[in-house]
Amino acid sequence: MKVKKYTASSMPEAMKQVRSELGSDAVILNSRVVQTGGFMGFFKKNSIEVIAAIDPDTEMAPKTVSLDKPKAYTQPSIKAEGPKTDFNHDKKRTGLSLTPVADKELLKEISQLKEMLKSSGSTDAISLPEPVSRHLHHLRNQDVDQHIIDELSGVLLEKWYLNGAAASEDDVAEWSAEAIQQRLAELSFGGVSFKKKFVNVIGPTGVGKTTTLAKIAAECVLKHQKSVAFITTDTYRIAAIEQLKTYAKILDVPIEVCYNLDDFKAATGKFSQYDVVFIDTAGRNFRNQKYVDDLKDVIDFNEEMETFLVLALTSKQKDMEEIRKQFSLIHINKYIFTKLDETSVYGSMLNMADKFSTGIAYLTNGQDVPDDLIGASPEITANTIIGANNYE
Repeated sequence: MKVKKYTASSMPEAMKQVRSELGSDAVILNSRVVQTGGFMGFFKKNSIEVIAAIDPDTEMAPKTVSLDKPKAYTQPSIKAEGPKTDFNHDKKRTGLSLTPVADKELLKEISQLKEMLKSSGSTDAISLPEPVSRHLHHLRNQDVDQHIIDELSGVLLEKWYLNGAAASEDDVAEWSAEAIQQRLAELSFGGVSFKKKFVNVIGPTGVGKTTTLAKIAAECVLKHQKSVAFITTDTYRIAAIEQLKTYAKILDVPIEVCYNLDDFKAATGKFSQYDVVFIDTAGRNFRNQKYVDDLKDVIDFNEEMETFLVLALTSKQKDMEEIRKQFSLIHINKYIFTKLDETSVYGSMLNMADKFSTGIAYLTNGQDVPDDLIGASPEITANTIIGANNYE
C-alpha cells in the first residue's frame, strides 16, 4: 500500500495530482484546509491538503463511503448460548488469515496511516473502506463512545490492508469483536465467584434487582448445589419483601428481613453455616447521596462481601455514570446489566466497563426465574454489541 500527502491550491488541483501519480483507483483518506506561504506570519493563503492511498497489489481499491451517509448495517443472527458462544470465523470460506505475513514496508505504511487517522481527531473527517465505514456506523448506533470507535477504526484499517483490502463485512465484525474482547480482557467477568460468603446487589429503583437476585440464587442452588439464604433490607416496599419470600419458598431457602445494622449482623450470624447469603437492598433514588449513606447504615460492607451494581440497559448512560459515581465509597466488584430484551442498543455495557474499569457478572434478558440469566464474558459482551447475538 502506498500512502502520500498532497498540497494544492484547490481540491480539483489536488485530485489532479492524486490521479496523475496514484491513478483513478486511489482512496482519499483525509482532506483539510491548511495555511501556507506568507511573510512573518502575514499574507498566508489557504491550500488544500489531501492524504491518498493505493494498494499496488490490488486490481481495484475498495470503494469508500463517508460516515455521514452510511448504508444500513445487517446484523448476523446467532443465538446466544451463554459462555459457550463461539464466534470463530471460517477462514476457509473467506480465504483470509487473521495473522497475515506482511513485509516491513507495508507495516510501516500502515503505521503511518494509523497516525494520520489519529491526527485527524475523528473518523468523521475521513473516507473509509465501505465495510469498515458501515461497521463503525453500527457501533455509533449502539452508542459506543466516540473515543473507543476512533481507536477501533485504526485496528480495523490495519486488518483491512493487511488482508489485501478484500475482506467482507463479516470479517470486519469479527476483527471488531476481537478488539473489544482484548480491551475488556483485563477486567473481571463472570458470575458469583464463591470466594466470598455474601453477595450483595445494589442499584436504583426499577432495574429488576429482586428478580435478578432470585435468578442468581436459583442458579447457585440448582447448578452449583450450594446452600443459600436470603437477607432483605428493602423495608420500604412490602411487595418487595413478599416477592423475595415467594422466591425463598420456591427454592426452599430461609430469609431474614433487616431494618438496621444490628438486624443485619444478627442475620449474618444466623446464616453462618450457609455457602452463600444473598442480600437484597431497597431500590431508591441513588442520585441522592443520602440514600447511599442510609444503605451503609443498614449493611456492614466490611463483611466478606461481593457487590454487584445492577443497571438497566434501557437507562441513559449519563444516568448510569451518575449512579456509579454515587457508589464510589462502596467497592463495586462487577455490574449486572438487565433488560437486554427491552432494547437493541448495548454500547453502554462497553462504555461503563471501560470508563470505570469494572467487569460484568451477568446479563438478563427477561423475567423468567431461573431462566433469562446469562453469565457475562468479554466474548458475549463484544458479540452482543456488534450484533452477533440475537436475544429474543
